[in-house]
Order: sequence, then C-alpha cells, then structure tokens
Amino acid sequence: MQAGAEPFDQDPRRWSRLVLVSVALLLAMSPWFAATAVAEALTVRWELSPGAITALTTVVQIGFVVGTALAALLNLADIWPSGRFFAGCALLAAGVNVALLVAPSYPVALGLRFTTGVLLAGVYPPAMKMIATWFRSARGFAIGTVVGALTIGKAAPYLLKALGGEGGAGPVLVGTSLAALTAGLAIALFYDDGPYRFERRPFEWRRVGRVLAHRETRLATAGYLGHMWELYAGWLLVTPYFAAVLEARGFVEVEGPAAAWGFLVIAAGGPGALVAGVLADRWGRERIANAAMVVSGIGSLTLGWLVGAPVAVAAAVAVVWGAAIVADSAQFSAVVTEVAPPDAVGTALTLQTMLGFALTGVSMQWASRRVETAGWVPALSLLAMGPVAGIMAMRRLARLRRSAVADASR
Repeated sequence: MQAGAEPFDQDPRRWSRLVLVSVALLLAMSPWFAATAVAEALTVRWELSPGAITALTTVVQIGFVVGTALAALLNLADIWPSGRFFAGCALLAAGVNVALLVAPSYPVALGLRFTTGVLLAGVYPPAMKMIATWFRSARGFAIGTVVGALTIGKAAPYLLKALGGEGGAGPVLVGTSLAALTAGLAIALFYDDGPYRFERRPFEWRRVGRVLAHRETRLATAGYLGHMWELYAGWLLVTPYFAAVLEARGFVEVEGPAAAWGFLVIAAGGPGALVAGVLADRWGRERIANAAMVVSGIGSLTLGWLVGAPVAVAAAVAVVWGAAIVADSAQFSAVVTEVAPPDAVGTALTLQTMLGFALTGVSMQWASRRVETAGWVPALSLLAMGPVAGIMAMRRLARLRRSAVADASR
C-alpha cells in the first residue's frame, strides 16, 4: 500500500470486485478470436482464401474502433452505468457470436464479426474504468490483472478448439458465446462501482486538437501504436506458426496441437501483464514498457528462424514472447492518464484506443500476406518495427518527464 492512500483504498471489497471483473472480462472477450480459431471449418464451408480468413479477424478490430468512437461520441458510458453497459454488450455479443454458426454466406459472417467488435467495445474499456473505481494505490497491479484476464480470454477459443478436436466450429462458437453470456449475467447481478467514481465529461472534438498538440500525450500514444503494430498481428499468426513448426518436424495431425500451443502462447500474456503491472508501480511505467518491447521485439526477430527447430525450442521462445508482447499494454493507458491535460484524459484515451486498433487492421493484413508471399522470417521480422518505434517514443517521453520533475524541484 502506498503511503498516504485514502481509507477507501483499503476497502476489502475491492479484491472481490477485482476477481469478479477479471473473470467476467476473461469470459466476455472470448468471442474475439472465435472465428480465427475455427478458420479451417469456415474455409471449407465457404471456400475462403487466407486473406478472407484474415479479414474475419481484421473486421473485428474495425468494429471495435467504430464501437469505441460511437460510445465516446454518444457518451454511452455516462448515459448508462459502466456495469450495465458491460453486461448489455456482453449479452448481445454472445448472441451475435453464436449466430455465425447459421450465417448463410461469407458477407453475412463479416457483418456478424464487425458487430461483435462493436459490442466488445462496450466490454473492454468499461471494465478498465470499473476496476479503477475500486483502486487508487496498486492501480498498476489491478489494471495489469484485468489486462491479463483479457489476454487469457482472447486465447480461450484456441483452447476450446484444441479440446474439441474435429468437432468443427460448433464447440468453439457455442462455448465462447456461453462464456460471454455468463459474464454479462455475473456483472449485471453482482457488480457495483467503487468509491473512486469518475467525473462525467462528454467527448468533445475540440479536445482532440489539444491532445494532438500535447507532446507528452503524442509520445505516449506513439509508444502504444508501436506496441499495437506487433500485438494483434502476432496473436493472429501464432497458431498457423505452430502448424508450420509441427509440419516441419514431420507431424501429420497439426490442427489441434497448433491450437493448443496458440492458447498457451497468448495466455502467457496474462501473468506477463500482471507482473508488469506490479513492477510498473515500483520502477516506472516507461521503463517496464520499454523492457517488454525489447523482449517482444527480439522474439519477433527470432521466431521466424525457428520454424525448422525442435518444437520445444520454438515453444520456449514463443511463450516468453507471448508473455512480453502484452505485458506493456496497460502501462500505455496509465501513462496517458498521467501526462494528458486533466480535462482531456478521456478524449486522449479514446483517441489512443481508436488509433491503436485501427493500426492493427493494417499490420494483421500486411503480416499475413507476407507469410504467404515471403515466408515466416520476413513476416515476423516486420512486426519488430513496432517495438523499435515504441521504444524510441517512450525513451523521449521519459526524458521529458524527468526534465519536468527536475525543473519543478528547482
């Protein structure tokens, strides 16, 4: 507990709320990669190309951007309490996700996946706000826990795929929809806000200009963009990567084992985010974010060369990479809350999120096409561009913040 924490920050109920929100977020976010996990079944159903399969994931990212923008412009998180907003969107996402089983065509499937992304924009950002109402000291730990849960939730479809074997798309889509349904009901029935409620401020376009003109906020956002360039493209490629590794070692049946490795690698980001949150509270957010990007960048540069290596070697490197690639995620948002103009923090976070997820659509398409045209080494090495740019931005931000502290102490 930090010195000077307020009495409410010691409220023992915050731990039960942290567990509730984390588990609910894990369950609610499981539809995100549901279509990607059952790509083989959907390819057979509609005779899809690899690019069309990638689009089923990319369109979720686009939907998330649109949903975030709509929620901000219409001020939905303030019109409805965060818990009700989360619950409603999770319940709707469950229905839209399972509807993919009866989608009559690929264009309809794209529309369903887009809508899933829109609805999940009502789950993830509100969850971050919800848990922040319970934590002020140890907020890095709390948000790191929530991001860790989110990460494991996004890995969940691959676990269902690995356990379901040759069951097709049904077990994954039904399982992830039941998970989202459970999450919505749990939040609706048991969640309440903590003592640190946020002041209600509507999104205003005039604040966008102020945010873009603010150097520290620009640098924090640039660091986040570097992180996001690598993150979702890496997650998209991890299961096909292990299919390639297993095939190179002579395995005949690779679909189930590749999905299992995909789950383990993505889920490794859960404890990675938790540890990063604890360390960031102690050692500084920029330092921890940069350390995570160094490790993930090295992983992206290395993994392509390990396709022909023993599976254990590729897996060991991939798990470390999976832990590091998301470890810094929460810290970028936390930094923005610290450096942005006080009356524009919400606008800065919204803009950061929208730009980051929009960029993932580019990197996912680009990297997946590079796998097809040039192979794994160029495709995965391309992802390392993100951490390099992110580290440069965060180093500049750290210098600016140190200078500001030094000036203030004179």
